[in-house]
Amino acid sequence: MKRKTKTQYAALPYCIDEGGSLKVLLVTSRETRRWIIPKGWPIKKHEPHSAASLEAYEEAGAIGIVAAQAIGLYSYDKRLKNDQVRTCQVHVFPFAVHSLLDEWPEAHQRKRQWYEPKHAASLVQEADLADIIRSFRP
Repeated sequence: MKRKTKTQYAALPYCIDEGGSLKVLLVTSRETRRWIIPKGWPIKKHEPHSAASLEAYEEAGAIGIVAAQAIGLYSYDKRLKNDQVRTCQVHVFPFAVHSLLDEWPEAHQRKRQWYEPKHAASLVQEADLADIIRSFRP
């Protein structure tokens, strides 16, 4: 029996540091604590890029500007609360971070950290996401 693929939207939070280097912000997942980018399910009455922006705020405390066009997508298997596994196809939107909040909705559930793209790509598990991070240029 074929499983239905679910759609998610993600932000790729980035900044250019004082030395002119590109940095990517990763967060930990709540349950497995692996490094990911902020992502979530579609939100009613929100465009995909707007949903991605909201995830960046909720999961990373990031404030900034999201691009309206996705730069790529990747897939992963998500274990749901009922122990079912769903394949999720995640559309990735660049998100230029202007500031990070000290307190944000999921601050006590996640860690966040800036990395150079090559290092960030080595930390994520999904090969297609790693490729997106490695090749990203704002």
